[in-house]
Amino acid sequence: MEAAELRARLRAPYQAPAPMRTVQVVAAPDSIGVPASSPEAIDLADAPLVPAAVLVAFLLGPEPGVLLTKRTAHLNRHAGQVAFPGGRIDPEDASPEAAALREAHEEVALDPGAVELAGRLGDYVTGTGYIITPVLGLLPEGVGLAGLGLVPSAHEVEAVFALPLTVLLDPAAPERRRAFYRDRWREFWVWPHPEHYIWGATAAILVHLAARLRGRS
Repeated sequence: MEAAELRARLRAPYQAPAPMRTVQVVAAPDSIGVPASSPEAIDLADAPLVPAAVLVAFLLGPEPGVLLTKRTAHLNRHAGQVAFPGGRIDPEDASPEAAALREAHEEVALDPGAVELAGRLGDYVTGTGYIITPVLGLLPEGVGLAGLGLVPSAHEVEAVFALPLTVLLDPAAPERRRAFYRDRWREFWVWPHPEHYIWGATAAILVHLAARLRGRS
C-alpha cells in the first residue's frame, strides 16, 4: 500500500468491524477494554476516566508496519505488555496529539518532527480506568525501523518492534478470545506475532485500524 493511499484510508470515516470467531480461555486478563461508544464503557469504569493518548505510527520503509513497544516487567501497570507509545494526557499537553508525540519521544526518543499526523481513531475505554485517544501518524517514507534512531527508555520500554502491514491487513489474523473478568464473561482480541503477545486495548485498536485500512468504512 502506497503512502498516498494509506493517508486517504486513515482519514476516511470510521465504521466498527463485525465480530469474529470467539475462543474461550480460562485465565482472565488484567485489563479488558471497549470502544468509548459502547454501553460497556460505563460498566468498566469504576472511577472517573483518565484521559490518555497513544501514537499509532506507520513505518513506511522496506518492511511497512505499525510501531509497537513492549513495556518493561517492573512497571506498576501493564508490565511486560505490548503497547503503542503513549500515556496520560498531562495538563500542559495542548491536545491528544501533543501528548502522544511527547510520550513517544520520552519512551523511544522518536523525533516529533518526523511524524506526519494523519487523524485519529475513536476513543477507547480500558478496564483500568483510562479513555485512550489513538493518534494516527506516518513516519518518513523509505526509512525502516533501524533508520529512525530510536532509543528505548530503560525504565519503560524493553523492546521496540513492528507489526507488519501484511498481517494487519489480513482479516484472518486477529483472534477473538473470551475470559471471565469482574464476574462476567468478556471478549478481547489477540494478534499473531512470533515473539510478542499482542492483546487487550492495543489489539482492539489494531482491529479498528485494520478495518479502516481494508476499506470497511
